[in-house]
Amino acid sequence: MGISLSPAAKARVQQFSALDESALGLRFGVRKMGCSGWAYEVDVAHDEREQDQVFDCDGVKVYVDAASLAVVDGTEIDFQRQGLNANFVFSNPRVTGECGCGESFSVDRAAI
Repeated sequence: MGISLSPAAKARVQQFSALDESALGLRFGVRKMGCSGWAYEVDVAHDEREQDQVFDCDGVKVYVDAASLAVVDGTEIDFQRQGLNANFVFSNPRVTGECGCGESFSVDRAAI
């Protein structure tokens, strides 16, 4: 399946990368958190780690650690602006539920 970036997300990653000479691309993963179990982590990738899976999205590299890949495989990352807010938005086919505040999500345990 892999990870994909919308044109808006790709442009946003390119903006951040242009400001940081050591940036390799986007680091994307999850951590255990919240009432539903998982929360997304997005950061600038400065290194390629031994367990990383690297996805090339039209020239922008997305680095995903092996532990996160089972939870995020197939995710499309978008970047949206709404009023004064701007953030990454995730369309993850593995999500089975979300907490009420939208901070965390759950996946089918069989998928992990």
